[in-house]
Amino acid sequence: MTGPDLYEIETSEGDDGAMHPVEQLWMPGEDAVENGFLAHGDLHVTGLDGLTDDHLYPVAFLLLGHQRWADIIQAAVAYIDRVHGWRNLHLYPGDDPSVLIPRIPRAVHAHGVFLRHVHPNPDYPCACEWEGTWRMVWAPTTEPGAVPVTAMRHPVALVTAAGIPNLDEGAPAIWAT
Repeated sequence: MTGPDLYEIETSEGDDGAMHPVEQLWMPGEDAVENGFLAHGDLHVTGLDGLTDDHLYPVAFLLLGHQRWADIIQAAVAYIDRVHGWRNLHLYPGDDPSVLIPRIPRAVHAHGVFLRHVHPNPDYPCACEWEGTWRMVWAPTTEPGAVPVTAMRHPVALVTAAGIPNLDEGAPAIWAT
């Protein structure tokens, strides 16, 4: 995660042949719930899909701001209960309960830049399936637009599936307390 180009805003070619941005910098705030975050007390949490986008259930959880590890676990359980209808953080639905599940992983405090898909002309929205959706890119604290976030992978998700910063590899993050 070094170097000047950590993220790139996606563009598309317009009718005039010019390239136009299809993403804008988004600062999640009071509109977080309207954009897929669940409010759990004072926390905003969402589940993240894996790097391959083919998972039925979240492989990680993302909370806005730097949060305590115990609060992260409670928010993750609330998310899977409200969104997926189950209350067990140690299994995915249908998993064999006799299989040994690893301990709940530690959470990390990191920073990310949120980018939202938009149509270049607000008078003519594209109405595509991506309109209004967001993505987050991990970023150093010094990156313009970077906001503090806390992330934790799901206990049964593969470490490589979650794609969250790995402190063992020198990621710009710290352990949540």
